[in-house]
Amino acid sequence: MEKETIKKAVEHYAFQTGKRLNPKAVLFDMDGVLYDSMRHHARSWMEISARHHLLAEEKDFYLWEGQTGAGTINALFQRTFHRDATEAEKQDLYAEKAALFTRYNDGNPMPGAADVLRVVRSFGLQRVVVTGSGQRSLLDKLEHSFPGCFSTDKMVTAFDVKIGKPHPEPYWMGLQKAGVAPHEAIVVENAPMGVHAGVAAGIFTIAVNTGPLSDADLQKEGAHLLFPSMDALAHSFPLLMDVIHFT
Repeated sequence: MEKETIKKAVEHYAFQTGKRLNPKAVLFDMDGVLYDSMRHHARSWMEISARHHLLAEEKDFYLWEGQTGAGTINALFQRTFHRDATEAEKQDLYAEKAALFTRYNDGNPMPGAADVLRVVRSFGLQRVVVTGSGQRSLLDKLEHSFPGCFSTDKMVTAFDVKIGKPHPEPYWMGLQKAGVAPHEAIVVENAPMGVHAGVAAGIFTIAVNTGPLSDADLQKEGAHLLFPSMDALAHSFPLLMDVIHFT
């Protein structure tokens, strides 16, 4: 990415918020950012939808990525039955979906994710996971996949939040866990709902389009920068920090 594009994005953020970007932490979504796992989530949700006669298309689960499992189930029930799912239905369907995901998931990290984390660590920035996932099989793999990059006290998961993305609550919690203000953080997201949540929380939000959605799906939610891959972000992150330092 060209330096001028990054400079304009940093200046636009300062104009929007009235605050100069001064990052001390990077808040990472997990599925589709740290792990190449969204295809397995989508497959699992599609099977559950077919099993329970819920109206769904595969794209739905990329568009809805980031919200809690209960939120996804509610969206399916509203579309199909014009009502919210009961608590028992949410628990039962999510347990079925989680079992399918555990069966299908290969646990592969997203290409380039380790390089992004390595660069972020080199600048002395905190790393925080902010995910709508409640899949313990993925949460438990973080230390194995990215040793020393994350600590359990710097994670926000579906077990922590009440509302979930696209509401800014998860990123507010991420800021709290890092002990930083919005202008002292950067969000890395791959999903429209996650981008919306990061921007709504007042944080400089980077979208990485690692899935089948169009760039426009991410840009319209207010992403400050957009990269085609985690590899591309790793390559440009030092330039971003250089621009921030001299802007």
